[in-house]
Amino acid sequence: TKMETFKIEGKIFERMQKALGVNFTRKTASEFGTIAVNFSKERFIKKDWKNQVSEKWKARKRKDRGSLMTRTGRLKRSIHKISSGDNYVIIGTDVPYAKIHNEGGKIQKTIYVSAYTRKKTKAKSVNLRTRKASRKRVDTGQSIKVKSHVRKMNLHLPKRQFLGRSRALEIRLQRHLKKEILKTLNNL
Repeated sequence: TKMETFKIEGKIFERMQKALGVNFTRKTASEFGTIAVNFSKERFIKKDWKNQVSEKWKARKRKDRGSLMTRTGRLKRSIHKISSGDNYVIIGTDVPYAKIHNEGGKIQKTIYVSAYTRKKTKAKSVNLRTRKASRKRVDTGQSIKVKSHVRKMNLHLPKRQFLGRSRALEIRLQRHLKKEILKTLNNL
């Protein structure tokens, strides 16, 4: 499986190495990775992408399905620091569906569904005025055997970004760097 990654690198690390030494740079690079991972996981809580302005994720069509993009929490838990060096940090995830959620896009597949048994249900009640069945279903105690079949999937997933370049993250990293430099200089 291909990993979805984001790399933090650049002039910030080069300036730190010259001014404060390699050990400080390695320690700070590791801390930058932790901050970036927490920033990405925060996107799942706030349900937005924060660059220069906050861009809300598109809401799901069915509100009764729980929290957006956190049915099991696997994607959020999988975001971690992959590697870091003197002048870079890479964070990412190895979950196969991370890229399509992060960038959005279409899925067009034909899948094989194996045979299974499901419970037979009926509408809980009928509205006497409109004569429509309730959306709530009740188990009838019977079961139905479903034969194996082929199903065509044609899904469009909206972009719900949680990894990538972000001005808000850069500002957060700069503040952390400033605080660490001041703390180091005060200890000299």
